Amino acid sequence: MQAGDGASAYELDMLDLSAIPLAADRFSDLDILVFTAATNVRKRVLDLSAADFDRITQLNLRGTFALLQAFGRNMVERRGGSIIGLTSIRAMTTEPGQAIYAATKAALIQMLRTAAAEWGPANVRFNLIAPGVVETPLTDQIRASPEWYDAYARKSILGRWAQPDEMAGAAVYLASDASSYVTGSVLVVDGGWTAADGRYTPPP
Repeated sequence: MQAGDGASAYELDMLDLSAIPLAADRFSDLDILVFTAATNVRKRVLDLSAADFDRITQLNLRGTFALLQAFGRNMVERRGGSIIGLTSIRAMTTEPGQAIYAATKAALIQMLRTAAAEWGPANVRFNLIAPGVVETPLTDQIRASPEWYDAYARKSILGRWAQPDEMAGAAVYLASDASSYVTGSVLVVDGGWTAADGRYTPPP
């Protein structure tokens, strides 16, 4: 988070709902908010427990909602701002073991659209980035399996995974005046994963 002319780190536990309004008060003049926090439990539907469901939804939805409400309120009052979140291609296309995670990412899109509609008259924009597969510590489990890693790479038109910095350009665009007429949108950055089925290329 940026404060004044310099940048400083500020640790915020999004599961602590009492801490989020305090952070919003401390950074009440924030013009741009980018949030990425999310978690997942890879289990089949019949194996998911109530605790698993709560763990995923408490951060991905409840914590996110509290963050948007607290920081969005300040932006609405100041009549300007840009909020950028990360959903996922799992909001649109999923696979076994992703039920609750995919559901929260799809719900985030509808939350985005509603907030964008409500806050647009106050010149507050709200957009989402939907990454494909990205090489981060959170995907270590997948990347540790060569078969799994290669299967995901082949699903994209570009034939590879994304690097974290390849999400940065999308965030910069949505934060800048270059996107001043963009709100309520989902910018897909997935190497073409959702543009083509990718399972089979028929002969010419």
